[in-house]
Amino acid sequence: MRIGRDGTWYYRGSAIRRKPLVTLFSSVLKRDNDGQFWLETPVERGRIDVDDAPFVAVALDISGSGDSQTLIFHTNLEETVTADRDHPIRVETDVETGEPSPYIHIRNGLDALIVRSVYYQLADLAVSLQDDDLLGVWSSGIYFELGRAADDDDS
Repeated sequence: MRIGRDGTWYYRGSAIRRKPLVTLFSSVLKRDNDGQFWLETPVERGRIDVDDAPFVAVALDISGSGDSQTLIFHTNLEETVTADRDHPIRVETDVETGEPSPYIHIRNGLDALIVRSVYYQLADLAVSLQDDDLLGVWSSGIYFELGRAADDDDS
């Protein structure tokens, strides 16, 4: 089994189209200390390959503003998680391409890749804490860094 970067689950190369089945599998998904992913029930354990993150954050609800703002993410499997101390947002940058990959922690070492449209929503909400080019967003009283502002001066 494999989970693609877009959140599609595959069995023997074919996409699993039944969402209730994927949701059931996701409920027994675990990640071990070595970073390997497993489908684990009380009687069985099987390895699963994950291209990037096992979930995809596909929608964002925003409540409040400033440091009182709350960011609520919805995943491709209809889980809902609020960005807070237990569910941080992080951004990794590809060293070769410079492209950011934003994530939110869902549960037990399992993250959701934040889709581009939702990342753009976060970018629209981004603020700087000081007079520097580091930008981030507030949720649940915590400031999550997104990255540095792009340098518009290409000369």
